Amino acid sequence: MPASESTVEDKPLSPIAVLWLRLPPNLRGILWLSLGAFLFAVVDVFVKSLGGRFDPLQISFFRYGCGLIFLIPVFIRFGASNMKTERLPLHILRMCLAFAAQLGIFITVIHMPLADATAFMFSKPLFTTLVAVFILHEVVSGRRWAATIVGFVGVLVLVRPGAGTIDPYAFVAIFSALTFAIANVLIRKMSTTEPTPRILFYYHIGGVLLFIGPAAWVWTMPVGIEWVKLIGIGGLTTLGIFGFMRAFAVGEANAVGPAENVRLIYAALFGYFLFSEIPTIWTFAGALIIVASTVYIARAEARGKE
Repeated sequence: MPASESTVEDKPLSPIAVLWLRLPPNLRGILWLSLGAFLFAVVDVFVKSLGGRFDPLQISFFRYGCGLIFLIPVFIRFGASNMKTERLPLHILRMCLAFAAQLGIFITVIHMPLADATAFMFSKPLFTTLVAVFILHEVVSGRRWAATIVGFVGVLVLVRPGAGTIDPYAFVAIFSALTFAIANVLIRKMSTTEPTPRILFYYHIGGVLLFIGPAAWVWTMPVGIEWVKLIGIGGLTTLGIFGFMRAFAVGEANAVGPAENVRLIYAALFGYFLFSEIPTIWTFAGALIIVASTVYIARAEARGKE
């Protein structure tokens, strides 16, 4: 049963808070997830708008550096003594994979239409199915294998290998989805001993240490609104993660999870109105196939049938 959103004792709730808590838990979860998806879409807009002037390495540094600053209250509350870990090698492996994936995502967002880049990101659950079999030795049913294969057909529709020309950034996007899937499966493996604040702490500290040198090498001094966007990439990503965490804390995964698909709509709208990008029929077809297969996989996992 999902946990209810906590309230502070001895403090009266505001009328807005009372109305919020009266909403069904799954509806609150969907609203939290939709908010998180919107924030991630805004981050993509910032990344794409900055990509003409700033190297993805510098953008990555701001993502982790500002994210670390915004998470300091969480780390303080968790306590320094609780940050000790006996699984540092696994943290480092997971971090390296996630850093490579994050850098790849920034590159694809900068160089591909937002709708296409986002659609490729949605293939992560497909790769997760494959990776979980090899790393976690999960048993996957025939129906889930079929859904995974159908999802990869959607990826092929996006890539369109028979169209004569293939966007090389499509391969960067696929690599990013794969490496993020491996990193996410490693989180499952780590979660038996590693609480979320500890994972986030090492992830952000590692990101700062890894990207500070390359960022200094390619550094371009931001001016004006560019500072706001670069800081916003770290801040909004952190808030987006919080929205996703709250969504699955208050709602059931099989009811809440599909709401993430609204991010594709945000990406298409932002791409059209801000960057004059018009999604092709292949983008819509590939995205629809991927979304349908991943929704099935998510619901099957939530029901515990696989």
